[in-house]
Formats: sequence, C-alpha cells, structure tokens
Amino acid sequence: MASRTQNPGIQTPENDQENQQNPVTTLATTPWRRIERLSLHLNPFSSNHYDLSHQQMKMLICAARAKKIEVKVVELSSFMRGKHRDIQEQVFDYFKSRPELQTPLEISKDEHRELCMRQLVGLVREANIRPFKYVVEDPAKYFAIAEAVGSVDMSLAIKLGVQYSLWGGSVLNLGTKKHRDKYFDGIDNMEYPGCFAMTELHHGSNVQGLQTVATFDPLTDEFIINTPNDGAIKWWIGNAAVHGKFASVFARLMLPTHDTKGVSDMGVHAFIVPIRDLRTHKLLPGVEIHDCGHKVGLNGVDNGALRFRSVRIPRDNLLNRFGDVSRDGKYTSSLPSISKRFGATLGELVGGRVVLAYSSNGVLKIAATIAIRYSLLRQQFGPPKQPEITILDYQSHQHKLMPMLASTYAFHFATLHLVDKYCEMKKTGDEESVGDVHALSAGLKAYVTSYTAKSLNICREACGGHGYAAVNRFGSLRNDHDIFQTFEGDNTVLLQQVAIDLLKQYKEKFRGGSLAVTWNYLKESMNTYLSQPNPVTSRWEGEDHLRDPKFQLDAFRYRTSRLLQSVAARLQKHSKTLGGFGAWNRCLNHLLTLAESHIESVILERFIEAVRSCPDEGSRSALKLVCDLYALDRIWNDIGTYRNVDYVAPNKAKAIHKLTEYVCFQVRNIARELVDAFDLPDYVIRAPIGLQTPGEAYSQYTQHVGF
Repeated sequence: MASRTQNPGIQTPENDQENQQNPVTTLATTPWRRIERLSLHLNPFSSNHYDLSHQQMKMLICAARAKKIEVKVVELSSFMRGKHRDIQEQVFDYFKSRPELQTPLEISKDEHRELCMRQLVGLVREANIRPFKYVVEDPAKYFAIAEAVGSVDMSLAIKLGVQYSLWGGSVLNLGTKKHRDKYFDGIDNMEYPGCFAMTELHHGSNVQGLQTVATFDPLTDEFIINTPNDGAIKWWIGNAAVHGKFASVFARLMLPTHDTKGVSDMGVHAFIVPIRDLRTHKLLPGVEIHDCGHKVGLNGVDNGALRFRSVRIPRDNLLNRFGDVSRDGKYTSSLPSISKRFGATLGELVGGRVVLAYSSNGVLKIAATIAIRYSLLRQQFGPPKQPEITILDYQSHQHKLMPMLASTYAFHFATLHLVDKYCEMKKTGDEESVGDVHALSAGLKAYVTSYTAKSLNICREACGGHGYAAVNRFGSLRNDHDIFQTFEGDNTVLLQQVAIDLLKQYKEKFRGGSLAVTWNYLKESMNTYLSQPNPVTSRWEGEDHLRDPKFQLDAFRYRTSRLLQSVAARLQKHSKTLGGFGAWNRCLNHLLTLAESHIESVILERFIEAVRSCPDEGSRSALKLVCDLYALDRIWNDIGTYRNVDYVAPNKAKAIHKLTEYVCFQVRNIARELVDAFDLPDYVIRAPIGLQTPGEAYSQYTQHVGF
C-alpha cells in the first residue's frame, strides 16, 4: 500500500503530497482575471464584482477548513432508528438470552434447518413476537422485525418471510374472509407452516408463463392440481423440503366448456393446497417433494421441488379475492381481463420487494460497520520513524469505504420512505399509489440489493486476510445475501419495469395527463432539463454551488431526463425496422441505465429531505456532509455523461473531483460516529474485528482460534 503513494502519512488537506489539498484553496490560486470575467457574466452592471468574488472566495476557504464536525451519536441514532426500534430490541434481547439458538459457524445443512425452525418457533411462542398480525395492520413494524431477525441469521429472516409475508400474505391479500377465518391463527402460531409455490423449473420471472394447472371438476366441486410436465415442477420453494404443511400454489385456472376446446384458461390464480398430514407430517396422496439440496447460502431454509399428480382440493381453496368460481362452474370477477387480474394479484405481493430492499440495507449496515471499525483499528506503514497509521487514513481506503457509507445512509432514508409509501397504499388502496409503490419498490429492490452485493465483496477485501475468516462474517453475509438480486423479481427485469413506467409517464407528460407522485419532476422540469445547458452555470466551481442540494438534484434529474428523451427517440426509430420487442432489446442497456439514474434521483431527493428534517444541528451537519458525498461521488462517477453534453465544463469537472475527495476525507473523520449511530450492539455484529470497543477486537479474535 505504501508503494502507491509518495507520502504514506495521513492524508489531510495540509500534507497531501499528491495535490489533494483543499479543492477550494486550490481555486484561490486561480488568476483573479478569470473570477472577474465570471462575475461580469453573472452581474455585468456591478461595479464591485471583484470585491464580492473575493469575499465569497474567502468564505469558501474558511468553510472548507472548518474543524471536524462534532457528532452526538445518541441524537443521530435517535433520528435514524425510527419508531419501531423497541420491537427490534426485543428480538435482539431474546436471542441474546438464548445463546443455544445462535447459529454456529460450522453447522450442517440439516442441523441448520432444524435450528432455523426452532429459532422461528421460539421467537413466536416464547418471545411472543407475532409478526403475522403486522403484515396488514402495521407493515412498517413487520419490516422492522424482519430486519432485526436478519441480523440474527439471514436464513431465519427468509423463513419468517416465507411463513408470514408469502404464504400468510397470499392468504390475507389474495383470499377473502373465509380464508382468513380458517387459517389466520394456525399461520400466526406456526401450527400451519406453509410455502409459496410460484416459481417453476422453466419459469421464474415470467409468471404468466406458468404451466401448473388447476382444473375445476363440477361433479365433485373440486379443483384438480396437476404438474403437466417436468418444466412445470415447482422449484426453489422455501419451507417445502422439510417443514411445510400447506402451499399457496399458483396455477392456471381451467374451466370446462361445451365447445371443441373442452376447457377455458382463465389465467394464473392462487390455491391453498395441503401437502402434508397435519398430525403425521407425511406427504399427502399425489404430492411428490424432493430436496433442492445444498445452496450457495441460506442453508437454514429448506427449499424443495414439488410435483402434483391429480391432487384434489375443495373449491373454497381458491384464493378468490380477484376471481371466483361458482358451484356450477361459472367464473366471476370484478376485473374485466386476465391481464388486469394478473396485475392485481402480483400487485398485492409487492411487499416482498419492499422488505428485501429494507433488509438488504440492514445487511449493508452490518458489513460497513465491520469494515470501517476494522479500518480504524488496523495500522499499516507510516512516515519514516513515526508510528504506523490506520488503513482508513489512506486515500485509497477512504475511496473504497466512505462513498459506501454515504450510500448506506442514503438507502436508509430511501427505504424508510418506501415503507411509508407502502403502508399508505395498504390503507388507502388508491390506484395511483399502487402504481407508484409498484415501480418504486421494483427500482429500490433492484438498486439496493445489487449495490449491497457488490459492497460486501469490497468490505471483505478492505479487511484483508482477516476479512476472509468466517468468524468475521463477510463470507456468510455475502453468500446469504447473494440471492436477494434474483428472488422476488430478477433485478434486470425489475429495472425494466421502472423503465416501462418512466416511458409511460413521459408519454403522459406530452398528453397533459397526471403523473404518479414519484415522477412529478418530469412534468415540472422536463423542459428545463432538456434545454441547452447554461454556459455560465456549467463553469461554476465554487464549493457552495457544488454542495448546494439544488445543483446536485438538478444534475441527477438532468441526466435522467436526457436518458429518457434519447431512449424514447431510439425506441421509436428502431421499432420501425425491428418491431417493438426487437427495438426494446436493441436499447436494453440504455433502458437499464435510465432506470438506475431515476432511482438514484429518488434516493438523493429523500436524503436531502431527511437532512432538512433532522432536528439536531450537529446531526444535520453530519448528514449534510454524507449527503454531499453521496451526490458528488455519483456525479463524478458519471462525469463523462455530463461532459458529453457540456452540462459540466472541464474546470467544473476538476472541481467536482477534488471536492469529492475532500468531502470523502471529511466523512472519514466522523466515520466511527456514523457507524455507531446505526446502533448495532456487538452481540448483533458478532465479528471480532468489528467490535465497538477497539481494544477487545484482537483479543477476542485470538481467543476464538484458541490462544
């Protein structure tokens, strides 16, 4: 590491030998003639423009040389923790009091599954934490429980999610009163462990392509569930291999007709199918289940594959909120088409994406905490005849971890906003709100989980060889989290859903229609964003300007608007020769970039709002600094886009780069306080190198290996 820099000493604005001094101080050496010319552009009739520019410059220099921000961890943590921290602490306290329920480092697949089941049953029956009632009554509280449980064991969080959000949620959201009355208590108290049987061997993302069939038999008033071919075997079904007694099976509803076809396909519906005897736990007739085996991660979850051979279930087992079948075989629905019913069905399952985005950021908090605390502890090299310095004092290490820490904070506020929007949607059922939450949850789930997956590997590398030790958790966190990118919707598919929605909103903008709340900026400012960049503002390089939330948000939105306009034009052009599908595929990478750009704009907007609403001055200053780093780092990472359209002039691009590095250094100075504010106790972190008390880290680590 020392070989990468001329001076391995602490990187500060005063002693960095690679011209990394305060960027605004560097600006002070700029010829005053240039400042005068710029001032004339801004105020051509002012006679004292020189004095004004000089005063502004001095103010910026003083601001940049300000002392380290004093962060009161308790106040910042109080602002961050939200209104459901109490139930999270109940979860932590329960598992702290039951060390035999802690997941050991070395455990077999079968032992892990049984432990995971004991953990969930203990949480519900001993700790009396009942997540199921919150799925509908208070989703924010349910999500808080899920995040806390995930810090204990991610397998436990997924098993809890399968039981209550997927299996239980399908009964509550897709069924009617008769289903809730019959199944609620059994699901709630874990007497009815269940599965969510949607995915098939040949179909995952394309749910409308599912092949399992449920044919109505009017003679017996039953549905007959069949797996018509190997491709229709239900696959990766959590809780199926060992513990599940019921399954919500998604199948094509087939009704007998009197024409030549013989049956009518009414589209994909959900059915409650018993799969094991409640008393003996033996498989029921016609149900065949096999174990999906050992996985890359989450081996505490018993994933199985299910085949159905003429399994008969009562007609009442159809989850009939959006479509029903009468005794004489007639189909009724308040929704006019298969596509409308399908959309309504999947719309009710969006909570799974919300909890994954929220929980993924919980994983990132743990990983960032471990990596940053270790980086503040670990010392390597130093100036000649002087003490070694911590590895977080190296600019390269700051570059790895500080933007990640800023993103962790940004995601925290964005996912809290998503949870609030989801809760509002569940209360009102407003159609516009439903569409908004669907697109926002798709985008945030895709963006946050992808970012976290990449960051886990960076955190591991940032901790060197000690990061490779299983006891320090990066391996298990990385392996368990990896699937977050593909279940509850493949991230690439979800980003396309965001792009589709943006294009719809773009079309509405020019029709004069109303826009969903999340996309309002497109209507309010599209013309501004698509006009030629101002040649004056494109050259502004003062720190006040670059740290102005308006500049930052405008830059993000300008990029999104440009991408949206250009991809719309490309799609129109290519559709003439390639057709709609071919044009979409030709522009696919462009569309994915558009979706990510939009989600970054939403995240920044929520972060800026959080900074404004923070009541404590010191915490607000710290959050503003972190928000600046989030924004400037992303602008710099895509600086080529801004340069290509002259949104940012060369001098401004250079100023952005230097300020980003300086803000990164400033965030490093309060990094310990920022991770402490996540309020994750040592018994939750459970990594020796990530303990809150630095002096204990190495001693616990050596004790772990036997010294």
